[in-house]
Amino acid sequence: MTPTPKTSPTRSWRNTTLAAVLLAGTALGGYAAGHVSFAAVDAQGTTPNAAQSTAVNPPGTQLAPHALPDFSALVSQVKPAVVSITTKLKPTAAADDQGAGPMQGLPFPFNQMVPQQGRPRAVEARGSGFIINANGTIVTNNHVVKDATSVSVTLDDGRQLPAKIVGRDPRTDIAVLKVDAGGKLPYIQLGNSRDVKPGEWVVAMGNPFGLGGTVTAGIVSAVSRDIGSGPYDQFIQIDAPINQGNSGGPLFTQDGKVIGMNTAILSPSGGSVGIGFAVPSDMIRTVASEIETTGHVTRGFVGVEAQSITAATAKALHLSENSGALLAGVQPDSPAAKAGLQPGDVIQSVNGTTIKSPRDLALNVANVKPGDEAKFSVLRDGKPQDVSVKVGQMPNERTASATGTGDHGRQGKVGLALAPLSPEMRGQLDLPDGTKGAVVRGVRPGSPADQAGLQPGDVIVGVGMKPVADPAEAAAAMRSAEKDGAIALRVIRDGQPVFVGVTTDQSQNAG
Repeated sequence: MTPTPKTSPTRSWRNTTLAAVLLAGTALGGYAAGHVSFAAVDAQGTTPNAAQSTAVNPPGTQLAPHALPDFSALVSQVKPAVVSITTKLKPTAAADDQGAGPMQGLPFPFNQMVPQQGRPRAVEARGSGFIINANGTIVTNNHVVKDATSVSVTLDDGRQLPAKIVGRDPRTDIAVLKVDAGGKLPYIQLGNSRDVKPGEWVVAMGNPFGLGGTVTAGIVSAVSRDIGSGPYDQFIQIDAPINQGNSGGPLFTQDGKVIGMNTAILSPSGGSVGIGFAVPSDMIRTVASEIETTGHVTRGFVGVEAQSITAATAKALHLSENSGALLAGVQPDSPAAKAGLQPGDVIQSVNGTTIKSPRDLALNVANVKPGDEAKFSVLRDGKPQDVSVKVGQMPNERTASATGTGDHGRQGKVGLALAPLSPEMRGQLDLPDGTKGAVVRGVRPGSPADQAGLQPGDVIVGVGMKPVADPAEAAAAMRSAEKDGAIALRVIRDGQPVFVGVTTDQSQNAG
């Protein structure tokens, strides 16, 4: 069965269409199909000379138009290493799955819950997986086994074996299982997903809807896709049909090496519409190796909250381009704080690798070994500088929430009504003691603040690089910054700091 991962709340269109049917699979790439050459012909049926011709004539081996690849030999070799996974779910987890929407991350339900003496009976769910070494190590999706009370694996030869969960990594939706078959097992080698290119043939195998040993084929549509399911999204997008229960199955190339694990689909109905996503094999190799060794994954951590740079924010901060990761917040006593990184810094590279977005920053920092020094190239107040950060270890995830109120007071040119941040308000918004700033109590419809996305309950703690302690300081700082036509506000929203660029030059605002 295939669970569906959650999408970022900021991507509303994915909340309705991205059915995160996490499927285990491997991408098949590298089929050397040739190209048919066509000569450009003019209106009279003659071939123009080379200078006039605009026809694209890609290089390649001549292949008849009807020729298609035959994967039968490949499938027969790979199939023994693909397994079906059956999990018995906790009754509460199974109950939560009933009637849920297209984004839920659970395996395909095999036996539905039935009442028994007033209690729900645990559900069996089916997913997929594949063996990666002869000793019985199996890779699948975290969402396939995360709520399991027990897990069993059915091999291609029909044997059913109990499986132990070695470890799980929710951030990448990867889990590692172990079975004892009493001997060596056939396995699949992990290929190099960094070599995958759009357009190459891939084959997916798995257990869709409980039907074991199903094979589908297609091409790689795109690479390094961010679908909002987590901070380390680098999915391979494929058009091979993927359905519920394929979660955890392999996606492999013509040489039989796994390049991905089928994990999610984009679907308004929950069924395949030809858009699937696979975790790349390079990520599987790293994560699975750590889980096998230690039972968990260790990632680098510096303690910053970063965001993308919009055109309005770039203008407000006097940046020349909308590239890099803008630090919206730096956690106290974190490695970043100890190294001197500040809100408003723009991270441009880490250890020489260019950073174009917050996702790039998260991926590169996570790959640094805790305790090692990382060199950050930073743009601060328009001036480049290097900062050396001793990377720490990623702590457990924390969540925070805040609710806002909406009394409307006097609103200025920006369109904000501000109120003092009282101790009671700090408690309501779950803010640390001592937090200073101004609470947004109202936003005028159609105003620059409204167009920038500011909301009642936001807490303004800074204007540009200047911290503000109360509504009066915030208003004065905003009036001073208006002359530039844009204002950069440091805001705490739902417990997280962000920069919001407000364009005050109305000629720059959308109508």
